Amino acid sequence: MNAAVRATVRVGIYTGAKVYFVHEGYQGLVDGGDNIKPATWESVSMMLQLGGTVIGSARCMDFKEKWGRLKAACNLVKLGITNLCVIGGDGSLTGANQFRTEWSELLADLTKQGKITAEEAKRSSHLNIVGMVGSIDNDFCGTDMTIGTDSALHRIIEVVDAITTTAQSHQRTFILEVMGRHCGYLALVTALACGADWVFIPEMPPEDNWEEHLCKRLIAQRERGSRLNVIIMAEGAQDRKQKPITCDQVKNLVSKKLGFDTRSTILGHVQRGGTPSAFDRILGSRMGVEAVMALLEATPETPACVVSLSGNIAIRLPLMECVQVTKDVTVAMAEGRFQDAVNLRGKSFQNNWNTYKMLAHLVAPKIHPLSVLFSPSQSNINIAIVNVGAPCAGMNAAVRSAVRTGLIQGHQMLAVHDGFDGLSNGQIQPITWAEVGGWTGKGGSNLGTKRQLPGKNIEQISLNIAKFNIHSLIIIGGFEAYLGGLELVTAREKYEELCIPMVIIPATVSNNVPGSDFSIGADTALNTITTTCDRIKQSAAGTKRRVFIIETMGGYCGYLATMAGLSSGADAAYIYEEPFHIRDLELNVEHLIEKMKTSVKRGLILRNSNANDNYTTQFLFNLYSEEGKGTFDCRMNILGHMQQGGTPTPFDRNFGTKMGAKSVLWLTDKLKECYRHGRIFANTPDSACVLGMKRRSLIFQPLASLKEDTDFEHRIPKTEWWLKLRPILKILARYEAVEIDTSEAATMEHIIKKTEREER
Repeated sequence: MNAAVRATVRVGIYTGAKVYFVHEGYQGLVDGGDNIKPATWESVSMMLQLGGTVIGSARCMDFKEKWGRLKAACNLVKLGITNLCVIGGDGSLTGANQFRTEWSELLADLTKQGKITAEEAKRSSHLNIVGMVGSIDNDFCGTDMTIGTDSALHRIIEVVDAITTTAQSHQRTFILEVMGRHCGYLALVTALACGADWVFIPEMPPEDNWEEHLCKRLIAQRERGSRLNVIIMAEGAQDRKQKPITCDQVKNLVSKKLGFDTRSTILGHVQRGGTPSAFDRILGSRMGVEAVMALLEATPETPACVVSLSGNIAIRLPLMECVQVTKDVTVAMAEGRFQDAVNLRGKSFQNNWNTYKMLAHLVAPKIHPLSVLFSPSQSNINIAIVNVGAPCAGMNAAVRSAVRTGLIQGHQMLAVHDGFDGLSNGQIQPITWAEVGGWTGKGGSNLGTKRQLPGKNIEQISLNIAKFNIHSLIIIGGFEAYLGGLELVTAREKYEELCIPMVIIPATVSNNVPGSDFSIGADTALNTITTTCDRIKQSAAGTKRRVFIIETMGGYCGYLATMAGLSSGADAAYIYEEPFHIRDLELNVEHLIEKMKTSVKRGLILRNSNANDNYTTQFLFNLYSEEGKGTFDCRMNILGHMQQGGTPTPFDRNFGTKMGAKSVLWLTDKLKECYRHGRIFANTPDSACVLGMKRRSLIFQPLASLKEDTDFEHRIPKTEWWLKLRPILKILARYEAVEIDTSEAATMEHIIKKTEREER
């Protein structure tokens, strides 16, 4: 929430508006006085890394009464406030909408009572409202992610990781209850991210004889060699008759019926606290900017809206439509229309549920789904998986999900060790269901990975594809995976063995693979950088008058430097894609000298590793040290390979899991298409694709079609969506005259029609 407060204040001030804090939620609005204070630029400094909300929040009964809203309206009119930005859940936002609807009536009453003059009423004749959804449950329909959800998942996954180590040692079953009284999002994503054996969510209660199914599933997992079982429950878990299912009930069932050593943990308010994740800070900042824009563009005719994120695009939705659909979910659950409840939650929730359902499949089908197409000797399809390029967190999650999805589809899955080198040396062996158990939470690459491209070994690779009877290939990696894929496709003319379907899954901290807005691994790296910057800023705040210059990874791609700049509140982020010259550096130094005169006496400068050949990190350090003499001193940090390590974040685990599953399902369909005359032959451009997240959905794009959008020399895509966020970074760092790109200005979208369409 603090990131959203900070962005709203700073962008508001930047546009020339007067911004006020309302402390203690609606109670502060009703009580007035010192609760409503002007906000300054400095008053929102050092807020990004704080959890909760620094302006306070409170449940307010007074605002539910007409007299309370009258007092609130009077306080706003006296201060001339006609725009209200509300951050909260559906209750807060519904209250805001009611306040707006009654506004004229409230003004008339206040004028009649003599509390405001006719002139004051005229000046404040209309109230604009914009909402941002702050709720860890992610229970507000119309938005993919609410502010706070990702941070709550971070807290939960930290606990799950800690619990699984002890459960594994003692061969225990663990039941973990997470928040979500009416919404199973946290439970569902946690189950996906930790590979849980069972999940209870309110939207989709288990079948009537679930107790028996659950016990069978747990036994089967143990028989497969698993040393532990994990069961995730939403606090609102219920059965089909709407009777609550409790932690204790499940614990007693497992320990009595199976005799397993079972422990239960209720996470409670731990989930609400702690430092916000990088994703939440960027989400809050982007929503804050969008909220100010929406308020400035609002007219008396525009309905109250919420700003939200769909995929990675900022959108505006009519507030009451979202509230209505959110209520429809509750009604659907109460009426036992559970599939409708899942559908009303939106596409992202449906995808999560479908992926979970498939991966929790118990027994792989004995009959191969393609066996009708093949002669008995060829009924077994072999899919090989290879990791290429530098390791990153989330690769193992993608491998695990691809292996298990493939086995469920009846294929044989082959693991290729050590990248394309392993493919040419024959380091290829079958990989089983149990072997990939527990891989979701492991960083790095368990299969081993190398940067080598197929190159001269292409003939050897084609021989091994024939020798090991590989029918399709999944390549997980960064720019090398993309280049390697292109080389294999080009070599199809010469080597027929390479005429097999292939899919590339982008996985690199640099996020520089054409065809995808996000890569597996980038979110984990971003959180690592953000945490480090927080600590560095704390050190600088203590020392006063100190500027830190930090170098991030990313090659020529400035994604990490830009996003870390947004999430840690940097004063500047130098990247290759936005050329900078000596005059720009001079401006930045002058800007910092001015900043040291305020109460915020510290600076943070980020530089992408290949931002400029001559203006190196050392050069910037020397320049700032020299020019800042007497005003501030400098320190330099090169973060290095710590950015590639660590356990994957919930986002990377979930993203990797979905990408792995989707790639195998796509290959299964492609294999059916490419089966001719008793063998597989694929040489069309669309038989070798990159699976990427584009704007709002996961799509497959032919490798060949992405060549035009690739700068091969600098190993980056020619179009990068996040460059549009760069002006926000400058405005939040207090630079004047920044042009905001409004070419994709968020327009009001309707959610009710959209949901009906999705259901159809």
